[in-house]
Amino acid sequence: MKNTKKILLFLILTFAVQISSAQVKTEKTTFVLVHGAWHGGWCWKDVKDNLIEEKFTTYTPSLSGMGEHKHNLNDSISLRTHILDIINLIVLEDLQDVVLVGHSYAGSVITGVADSIPERLNKLIYLDAMLVHNGESPITSEPRAEQLKKKKIFDKNKHFDPISSTYFGVSDSLQVKWVNERLTAQPYMTFGQQLNLKHNFGNNLPMVYIACTNPQLLVLKDRSDKLKNNPQWTYLTLNTGHDAMITMPDELSEMLVKLAK
Repeated sequence: MKNTKKILLFLILTFAVQISSAQVKTEKTTFVLVHGAWHGGWCWKDVKDNLIEEKFTTYTPSLSGMGEHKHNLNDSISLRTHILDIINLIVLEDLQDVVLVGHSYAGSVITGVADSIPERLNKLIYLDAMLVHNGESPITSEPRAEQLKKKKIFDKNKHFDPISSTYFGVSDSLQVKWVNERLTAQPYMTFGQQLNLKHNFGNNLPMVYIACTNPQLLVLKDRSDKLKNNPQWTYLTLNTGHDAMITMPDELSEMLVKLAK
């Protein structure tokens, strides 16, 4: 009888240890992937599938007035609106230990999110993204020639119409068609509103920059090149065009998984 109790106790303890071990193994960081200008959450489809396959909880929200929210496009949508989109998602879903990824324009968005809720974030990953500092807008963070082009539209209070995905390095004809059918207008105040930070850039979170180098957009290159030897940053490259989540989703996913460890 005593032996039976010992065996039963041993089995119970073994089972408990196995459950505890399984819980530890499945507890992973959460990814929140934020799309760039003219895009929507749809652009992360393949990357999201890959990350979910690796057992990561993954969110790919579409920002206000964009993607499936294009019917809500209006003049009041600003950079701050988009920052609040992501803050509210993270807070209301009670997400912790978030790897926050911002592509292109969304570099300005994730910088604003980090300024407000750093305690919920694990790391900031700037995917070929804009580096917008305190007091700048996405427009004023760009080289002068690009500023002047965008300013002509901004001065008319007109939303920014989408441009062909070929500009973003998408060359496969089927992918070009798929992306172009989904691009939507960019609310003009998201480019024009200043980013006001209360803390230093990145708010002391680990920061990674992934440059898409085949070729990298000139409007991003000047600032991102300065990060190569900056000890505050991890600088990585992908040999593809700007829309890496579409043109090289598997390689990007593999990189994100490694960065989450």
